[in-house]
Amino acid sequence: MTDNANDTPPSESPPVTAIDLPEETILSDAPQGDDAQRSAVNWWQELKSIVLLILAVLAFHSFVAKPFYIPSESMMPVLLTGDRLVVSKFPYGWSYVSPSFHPLPFLKGRVLGRLPDRGDIVIVSPQNRREDYIKRVIGLPGDIIEVRGGQVILNGVAVKQKMLKPLRLAVDGNAPCPPLQFPGALVTGKDGRDYCELPVRQEILPNGKTYVTIDMGPSALDWYGPVRVPADHVFLMGDNRDNSADSRAPLEENGLGGPVPWEAIGGRAEFITFSLDGDATWNPLSWVHALRSGRAGNSLRPQSVAPPQ
Repeated sequence: MTDNANDTPPSESPPVTAIDLPEETILSDAPQGDDAQRSAVNWWQELKSIVLLILAVLAFHSFVAKPFYIPSESMMPVLLTGDRLVVSKFPYGWSYVSPSFHPLPFLKGRVLGRLPDRGDIVIVSPQNRREDYIKRVIGLPGDIIEVRGGQVILNGVAVKQKMLKPLRLAVDGNAPCPPLQFPGALVTGKDGRDYCELPVRQEILPNGKTYVTIDMGPSALDWYGPVRVPADHVFLMGDNRDNSADSRAPLEENGLGGPVPWEAIGGRAEFITFSLDGDATWNPLSWVHALRSGRAGNSLRPQSVAPPQ
């Protein structure tokens, strides 16, 4: 064999740059085609998700349970202004007031309805007003209700009462012990703090349900009836007997105007979640100090004792 004079020694090929590549082979980090569509925000899907979440919350609040805030003193001493509580929506079935914000007009009847028990604390919507009151069930259909000198008379029999030692509640921003509602009740304790010292009574209903009421003395609400509770109605009263716009008070005075239809009952109060004393500011550090101690978790179901003979 002889050497071929035309052979040349091998050499390295020059590096290929992006300039040398065809346009379609240049790689890019930017999404292309389907990838670009997948990476774009689907605002319609996001909006649907938010709407479904809102509907789920509204449905839960309308048919299962809902948080409530106590804005007044009408159910003292069991409930204080600033209490937050949970109300269950299903114990009495559902009616036109069950949906949140009360968008429906009055509709007669309840779905899977049953009457509340005497002593239950319930949420009620006053006639022709889209708001909620919280009161205690005292009278049921067919009962004859009277109030004489602050004494509740049920079907001709005085509801059993027992005087208790005066109750002292600490004064704070949400419980200032106003003199118009609680005349002479503001006192100073040995610890130097202000307290609202209130005369209280224990009431025992015919079914043995018992609770504590406040009675500051003679008032216009101490006299009522007699009135027979119509079918499918209940008679409601606040535990703060002299400061409660309940079934004893007329509609023009923001009361319930007598027995209320059971359709107006929105649910049953179950327990307190937490309570604020009204002294919180925008400073988050003040929020912890504004929590009232000893109230979270308190049950709002009435206690039971042996029914009075």
